[in-house]
Amino acid sequence: MMLPRLSPTWSFLSGVLLLIATATSRADVPILTVYTYSSFASEWGPGPLIEPAYEAHCGCDLKFVALEDGAALLGRLKLEGARTSADVILGLDTSLTMEAMDTGLLMPHDIDLKTIAFATPWNDPVFLPFDLGYFGFVYDSESVGTPPASLKELVDNPDSPPIIIQDPRTSTPGLGLLLWMRSVFGDEEMAAWARLSPRIVTVTKGWSEAYGLFLEGEAPMVLSYTTSPAYHRHVEQTDRFKVAMFDEGHYQQVEVAARVTTSTQPERAQDFLRFMLSDVVQQLLPTTNWMLPAVRTNQALPEAFLEAELPARILSFTPDDVKTNRKEWIKRWLAAVER
Repeated sequence: MMLPRLSPTWSFLSGVLLLIATATSRADVPILTVYTYSSFASEWGPGPLIEPAYEAHCGCDLKFVALEDGAALLGRLKLEGARTSADVILGLDTSLTMEAMDTGLLMPHDIDLKTIAFATPWNDPVFLPFDLGYFGFVYDSESVGTPPASLKELVDNPDSPPIIIQDPRTSTPGLGLLLWMRSVFGDEEMAAWARLSPRIVTVTKGWSEAYGLFLEGEAPMVLSYTTSPAYHRHVEQTDRFKVAMFDEGHYQQVEVAARVTTSTQPERAQDFLRFMLSDVVQQLLPTTNWMLPAVRTNQALPEAFLEAELPARILSFTPDDVKTNRKEWIKRWLAAVER
């Protein structure tokens, strides 16, 4: 049977109606907005894998809004206040949680923590950890023959390699180094920064910029994570980039997520937090975010992750300690490095 031929006008109208129907259907899908940091949402990060997996689970549209770093997330939350469009904030760490609570914009997760096998002790009623790691200095073994064996050696030896670090005002790794220095040198950290300062090639706003400059050869050593060499072994099949393991220990970072009080869909935000703790997400984080799972799973870490790159000693301050002292310690850092 021959179908009647459509006129050009009717074809055009049909197309318009189809577009309207599609747009209307899409408009009916709820959007869950998650503020996170740029490397998490980047094409090589976990975001592009988590997004379709969660959308299939929730029947919603998961939207990541990417900012430079964890500290930038807190700054954005403070700036927007109750006007924020975020339902979830993902990527702060425990050095910023108390200051984030002071915004009044975060609500309890209402998840029974006793049912979750966390890899680190956890009892916070608002924040949930999704991964963890340890700050470390990654170096190019083709440029650095013998790396420093301690933070004190890195600081005190004038022949130690030049380094790239991140700004503690805008970057959670940068703040992590500030706390690491404070935990090792105590009240003498200003003098330690002054001794290290001549070998700081540049201070970047965030981790991505710093690591990119390191890979471009701007400096032979960069502040990153003890797990960073696992990326190069796993993806690039090279052992060229290594991490200097320090005698004093390494400062721990636990990254967290929380619900925002102004969200119009708190149940879905809570569901997303649960999803971040699921095996689906926890098992993909090591080879996408290059951090360690915050929840124990039955899956072993990939072979690229080495036991020798897990610190024997873990350094940390309490969130209260950081909240009380962060601004003063940053002032001291600025005074030391600007001399």
